[in-house]
Amino acid sequence: MSDNPNSPNRDFPLQRTRNIGICAHIDAGKTTLTERVLFYTGMIHRIGEVHDGQATTDWMEQEQERGITITSAAVTCAWNQVQTEGLFKSYEGAEHRVNIIDTPGHVDFTAEVERSLRVLDGAVVVFCGVAGVQPQSETVWRQADKYSVPRIVFVNKMDRVGADFSNVVNDIEEKLGANAAPVLIPIGAEESLSGQIDIINKKAIVYSDSDVLGSTYEVRELNEPERALADDAYADLIEKLIDADDEIGTLFLEEKEIGPAEIKLALRRATIANKIVPVCGGSAFKNKGVQATLDAVIDYLPSPLDIPAAQGQRSRNEDQKIEVITDDNAKFCSLAFKLWSDKFVGKLVFFRVYSGTVSKGDQVYNPRTGRKERVGRLIQIQADEHKDIETCYAGDIAAIVGIKNITTGDTLCSTSEDVLLEPPSFPDPVISMSVEPKTTADQEKMAIALQRLGEEDPTFVVKTDEETGQTIISGMGELHLEVLQDRMKREFGVVTNAGKPQIAYRESISEEADGEGLLKKQTGGRGQYGHVILKVFPNDRGDGLTTENKVVGGVIPKEYINACMAGIREAMISGIIAGYQVVDVHVDLLDGSSHDVDSNEQAFKMAAIFAMKDAFKKAKCRLLEPIMEVECTTPDEFQGDIMGDLNRRRGRIGEIGSRNNVSIIKAEVPLAELFGYATDIRTLSSGRASYSMEPSQFEQVPSAIVDELIEQRGGSALAYA
Repeated sequence: MSDNPNSPNRDFPLQRTRNIGICAHIDAGKTTLTERVLFYTGMIHRIGEVHDGQATTDWMEQEQERGITITSAAVTCAWNQVQTEGLFKSYEGAEHRVNIIDTPGHVDFTAEVERSLRVLDGAVVVFCGVAGVQPQSETVWRQADKYSVPRIVFVNKMDRVGADFSNVVNDIEEKLGANAAPVLIPIGAEESLSGQIDIINKKAIVYSDSDVLGSTYEVRELNEPERALADDAYADLIEKLIDADDEIGTLFLEEKEIGPAEIKLALRRATIANKIVPVCGGSAFKNKGVQATLDAVIDYLPSPLDIPAAQGQRSRNEDQKIEVITDDNAKFCSLAFKLWSDKFVGKLVFFRVYSGTVSKGDQVYNPRTGRKERVGRLIQIQADEHKDIETCYAGDIAAIVGIKNITTGDTLCSTSEDVLLEPPSFPDPVISMSVEPKTTADQEKMAIALQRLGEEDPTFVVKTDEETGQTIISGMGELHLEVLQDRMKREFGVVTNAGKPQIAYRESISEEADGEGLLKKQTGGRGQYGHVILKVFPNDRGDGLTTENKVVGGVIPKEYINACMAGIREAMISGIIAGYQVVDVHVDLLDGSSHDVDSNEQAFKMAAIFAMKDAFKKAKCRLLEPIMEVECTTPDEFQGDIMGDLNRRRGRIGEIGSRNNVSIIKAEVPLAELFGYATDIRTLSSGRASYSMEPSQFEQVPSAIVDELIEQRGGSALAYA
């Protein structure tokens, strides 16, 4: 890295840039928090509420109607630390650029969280002060762990009845295994919530009751009860920092004074190293505690310079690893993490710049396609508003217009560079349905719409049923597919009829077995000959297909081995029970024979497919179904009815908890039994219960249900998955 990684033309130095995501369980208050951040940083001048459909980052019509976040929205703002003694006041102006991505909380849109966390430097994870750690919170936390994203926690809704800050902190430590350290503790709770205790500076931040917008507050000394609480939290914080940070540990052992500046620097180092998670409490809706939490974002979350260099590899040599250093003066390298079709400007490619700069009119290189593309426009995104910019610098998140033939996860770099960054990974779809346009005239429009939506969303898969000619769409849940159909109608003018949702079942084997395939055709001239012998073994869950070539003596010529492997992969597409995709199988290619004249690649590919089908028949195939982890929250009086209903749905009750006269039931339930559950749980509880679910694992389907599925499919050998 150069001595100064900053270009002289950039508005904010890299040290004063923060790329953060706001993520959590559905309805924890992510979008409400984002709206307050935009208001207090001066980006908007009126607070919009989610329930009114006025939130800045919930700009899609579907989001405004449903009151949920569907697509991640990017916004940029600037923050000048004002109320507490921040670490960065030494910078002239002390203003920081904060690039924020507000992510969805619903499990159906988990891909939006996945790709956002892949390109962000830090995250603010929001928890409800009443509900604590919920299932989707755990999923988000695991996603952040996967990409080693440093995070701070904002315990929201401390104004609600039943809110308990210490319970949530305990939840974070017990359920997530995180080392939680409160740094901003709420003063009061429920109706008496009035501000926050700043643990490090030992001050109280109290908001004015007369200012409903939360812009007016005072920093005062702590009273006796507050000081006792602060002293305990301070001692706990110091103890955790001694364990996590060598510098603080040394100061403590040498009995030297540890001031607020040393504590904040140590906490920053520990947070970036994912050893400690600072916790703040407040209420975004009641406008209490957001400004101090913004200070915590600046103080503890990393700048692009603080995170490890991005790891890449040469596209032509996967073994050659490359470090992409954050530096404006280096060669340009970025990751395209999201595609979006905009009705005004066309295809937007959201990208994160890891090194170098790119300007309007530059040529960039896509190593996956080997093509060079010209950058038509560069746009800074403010939710649904676009601002043209001339140059993007290292650490920036923006959008390009004019790039073709690109997919989510592609690397875009300078034409003199050849590097592939690791793309985000996405879960497989779990639910499918057939769609057709209401009028035949819309057939072509529907195909274009499905193609565009498929480009945008890696968890949305479109296939054609070869036997019936139906178009099959697959996604992460009923809501996911419902929203996509609604988008087809509003954005592309295509009204569709949908068939009954289908589950993305899988097939696997339970025993090892031998298989033999022989293709021998003679039609008076050059014939076809291929002969393959192989053996299949059950693989561990999640390992997918693995293969090993054990052919010796050239009985299958080397030039046909790849064709055999292609046949093995193709055979996995369709199983023998009901035609679903086969998973978790290891295949040893053992033996075979060839013909000097009649053998060719196609013959050996077909022989391998025949051998796989033969092995499947002997290997005791089984049908697997997706199991969902369901958490129901219900008043105590409806607990029995809801548990009985879960049992009728083949559910396994795992855990029953209680908090403030509310029962929390955790269960594992087959996805096939959860269609329409949102309506049913409301009926059972007079509208007072709610639930959330997330994919857990695949399990074997009971034999009675297998027979029903085979009968429904008429023995079809199609793969909907």
